[in-house]
Amino acid sequence: MSADTHRGAPALQAVEVRLGGLLGEALDANRRGRLSHFIVDEHSPAIAIFAPQHRQQNLEGDWYGEHAGKWLIAAAKAAARSGDAGLRARLLGVADFLVSTQEDDGYLGTYAPERRFMRKQPPKPGTWDGAPSVRTWDIWTHAYLILGLLEVHRHFPEPRYLDAARRIGDLCRRTLADGAIDINELGNHHGLSATVLMDPAVELYFATGEQAYLELALTVLEQAERNPDLRLLSQALDGTDAAQIATGKAYQLAWNLVGLAKLHRATGEPRYRRAVENLWRSILEHHLSLGGGPWGGVAQRSREVFNPAGVFDPHGYVETCSTLAWMQLNRELLAITGEARYAEEIERSAYNDLLGAQAPDGENWCYYVFPNGRRVHTTYWRCCKSSGAMAVEEIPGVAYAQVGEDAIAVNLYGPGSARIGLQGAGRVDIEQDTAYPFDGAIRLRVDPERSSRFRIKLRIPSWAAAAQVSVDGVAADATILAGDYLVIDREWSAGDEVLAQFPMAPRTHTAIHRNVQESRAPDGSAVAQEVLRYEYLAVACGPLVYATGLIDGFKTEETLRLPSAAQSDWLRWTGPDAIEAVPRIELHPGYRAPLVFRPYYCAGGRVDGAWRLTWMSLAPMPLRSSPPVP
Repeated sequence: MSADTHRGAPALQAVEVRLGGLLGEALDANRRGRLSHFIVDEHSPAIAIFAPQHRQQNLEGDWYGEHAGKWLIAAAKAAARSGDAGLRARLLGVADFLVSTQEDDGYLGTYAPERRFMRKQPPKPGTWDGAPSVRTWDIWTHAYLILGLLEVHRHFPEPRYLDAARRIGDLCRRTLADGAIDINELGNHHGLSATVLMDPAVELYFATGEQAYLELALTVLEQAERNPDLRLLSQALDGTDAAQIATGKAYQLAWNLVGLAKLHRATGEPRYRRAVENLWRSILEHHLSLGGGPWGGVAQRSREVFNPAGVFDPHGYVETCSTLAWMQLNRELLAITGEARYAEEIERSAYNDLLGAQAPDGENWCYYVFPNGRRVHTTYWRCCKSSGAMAVEEIPGVAYAQVGEDAIAVNLYGPGSARIGLQGAGRVDIEQDTAYPFDGAIRLRVDPERSSRFRIKLRIPSWAAAAQVSVDGVAADATILAGDYLVIDREWSAGDEVLAQFPMAPRTHTAIHRNVQESRAPDGSAVAQEVLRYEYLAVACGPLVYATGLIDGFKTEETLRLPSAAQSDWLRWTGPDAIEAVPRIELHPGYRAPLVFRPYYCAGGRVDGAWRLTWMSLAPMPLRSSPPVP
């Protein structure tokens, strides 16, 4: 998929998608829970704060207005996908109320006039995160409102929704155009929470074709680049680690990269793509939990900023908002490049840290999840409850995709179906029959409206080194590469079947919590000594990370001495059976009762207060006199 192919259009398209299994359950719970109850009309607290009488007296620098735009985005997708008439009615009622409160200049926020982003403020004292004392979240709220109104208009077109979004964009454009107010003054983390305006500005350009909105996005990027504490584009191009850009705030930085990726789609500028890919690689290699969520909070002032590269701690924080932004960033790069690795990252995040944050009822969410730590369902107003709901609704849009005029990509696995239109074949129905992610057997039934030659791109997971694929009983004649797509190019007829087998075997991961004291000797030579070292082991199978509850029912840690035998002798995977609905992995150390691991998302029980332990401490090795430092 090239940038030119998708410029100015939705990046990934599937006419109709239905997901079952774990992802389908998450979608259904999201629709019946959070999306149906958190906001129902203009009297819901998250919407009542937009009422003119509240707006006029709100002098706080609060961020609560973000919930409106987030809910509009997720509820619009859910209502259109499910055909839920009640949700649609509530969605349009709330959207109409918000539009009715928009002021003549286009303002649609929650702040009193003297606190709005359009008013020049005196210089702010410097703080560690660059947070201004007022207007911290006004642009942020409007960014989400633009995206929300555009999403409603996309699924339920009405000129008033597009017009309201445009008027917000015009107000932002006028405010920044004369240079009196700089975008960096309007957000914290050295501007990152305001420069997210890039994303909705480009979306306005896509929706209207008006150059003014593309220029708004470019103005935001230019001002971000002039900020010495941010320099977003140049630092990304220089290979700066994600933790070192502004404060390294994971959520805001990833959302900025979503906007920069869309700017690449809009302009074709290669530097934008290169910058995004550089930081994507930095996050992937240094700043993801095993469950695919951006994590931090160990060695910085904030729980929500990336740790320095190389820092590992099993108690690190994964903010659900950051998981949303990471999934969206991978969505954009998948659209731009068509590379399988981005779809795999979406799947990893979805099946682990995202589902691991959602309660089964779809109402409750964890603000943070931890590889090792207690599950805590967060309070009513917290941002992550709405971000989690948005992230779940991202999944159907990337599960299948039309690629050009003659190809269909199968990006995510799990029971369900898709209906996609191709030029030669007409309507193509794909039914996916599988117990994935609990089992690696995939059966795809392909039913084109007309027999026709086209391509199906089947993503081969990176962990499926011995994958096997056949079509109508005949083995695929192409080389199967783990971590890439297998392209099946043939004449397809109704009832054709693709069988894929992705071997499910448990595998181990290791990580080190360490500290190296570095200095220089009098002669200038480097001196380095490792003064702290703890080694850890975790287990996974297929796309799922596994964890245990409290060890022996009461211990929050366990130190393991691993057997010297082959791993297959002491690490055993068992699929779902009559006793347990989910698979489990048993680790048999030999000197104690086996440890039993279950998928991380449900380990310890999906209830508030449950403990999950992913990383097990390994027994210390004998101390050497001078530990080498690699």
